[in-house]
Amino acid sequence: MAATRIIPMHHNKGKTISQCLSDRTDYAMNPDKTEAGKLISAYECDPDFASSQFLMAKKQYFDNTGRIQHSDVIAYQLRQSFKPGEVTPEEANQIGCELAARFTKGEHAYIVCTHIDRAHIHNHIIWNSTSLDCTRKFRNFWGSTEAIRRLSDMICMEHKLSVIENPQKHGKSYNKWLGDNAKLSNRELLKMAIDSALQKKPKDFDEFLLILKSSGYAATRRGKNLSFLHAGQKQNIRLSSLGDGYSETELRSVIGGSKAHNPFVKKKYLKRSQRPTLIQEIEGKLNSGKGYWHDQTMKVVKLKQMAKTLLYLEEKSFPDYAALSQASESADAKFYDLKQRIKTAEMRMAEIQTLRTHIINYSKTREVYTSYRKAGYSKKYLTEHEGDIILHKAAKKAFDDLGLKKLPTVKTLQEEFNTLMTDKKAAYAEYRKAQDEMRELAVHKANAAYLLGIEEEKAKERDRQQTEK
Repeated sequence: MAATRIIPMHHNKGKTISQCLSDRTDYAMNPDKTEAGKLISAYECDPDFASSQFLMAKKQYFDNTGRIQHSDVIAYQLRQSFKPGEVTPEEANQIGCELAARFTKGEHAYIVCTHIDRAHIHNHIIWNSTSLDCTRKFRNFWGSTEAIRRLSDMICMEHKLSVIENPQKHGKSYNKWLGDNAKLSNRELLKMAIDSALQKKPKDFDEFLLILKSSGYAATRRGKNLSFLHAGQKQNIRLSSLGDGYSETELRSVIGGSKAHNPFVKKKYLKRSQRPTLIQEIEGKLNSGKGYWHDQTMKVVKLKQMAKTLLYLEEKSFPDYAALSQASESADAKFYDLKQRIKTAEMRMAEIQTLRTHIINYSKTREVYTSYRKAGYSKKYLTEHEGDIILHKAAKKAFDDLGLKKLPTVKTLQEEFNTLMTDKKAAYAEYRKAQDEMRELAVHKANAAYLLGIEEEKAKERDRQQTEK
């Protein structure tokens, strides 16, 4: 898995903010890439009208604070990719939502669009630069790329997915990033010239300086500092800046024969693929299966696990393996039923929030749209009230799509939302408990099958059937 750096989405000249937002969101929500929109999730906004709602938030920001946004950043986006074949599109979308929620701390509206048109599934995450309460802006910070990569890796590990062990970073010099193919720096070239001059065994320091001069280095002394300048350099290089072994005192001692000199050797930087990592070393040990002590350790681990299973079976008093299997299947069913119950509640809560927003927007913008209609749908009036008119149209379209002839009251919707929230919290507590029970039964069922040789018998039966064919 990899999360790219955070990319600010700017307001382009010659376009309205709404057009700029739509250009970005339309690509992310491409139905050909998101399974006809099934792999699109949103928080505190309607995906179909996200650009309009983002725009309205910016207008509300100005009304609340009176501050003019000097930056042209209107939203932020990032891309999160997954290893091919390791995650389902639905799980990838869920992980993207977790990443967006935890990184923005639930203070910004966002959409998560999962693309499946390539070999690797990836998410496009876009969030509003204006906070939900319309009182502040999202502030991108130095090191945000590293922070969101770490958070993304943590979430993926929680879902038992692989992560990139050595992602490329831009925190070091270009030469170090190039490795052995990097060109030598001016200081490194000066060190090599000094090494070459010392190999010629100058009789004194003055002769040493003459040898360097013949190599194109002019010496300059300012007080106690001696520096050199080559024809191709822009600035002098002080001897004192070259590190150990290259100060004037040390060089005089080398020339005088009282000190040995260690020539400069260019440092080699291993490519990332060549670097040994702790994870690779551990995996190598676990997978090798070599060595007496390794085998004995693994036997002890297995015995401890089996002992836990025997105690568990004794405590629960399962009469046979079939009863254990039945309990495991019932736990699975309970877990997924609760999961679906929570998901259904969340979907309805999202619908209520969207509908409530549309009702409020429709009420606030009704007079503006009436005036726009009376003005003969004037382009000038549209330009002056673009945000309100877009919101009014979006609300009207949403009501038509839902087939609403009579709008519910905001109070009624809020009461239903509160009831769903209470039910969801209660279900979530059961969900966690059911999840632990399901995992525990799955582990003990597998251990019991191993102890009874059931899997071995199944394998033999499969082999027998294949032989008979």
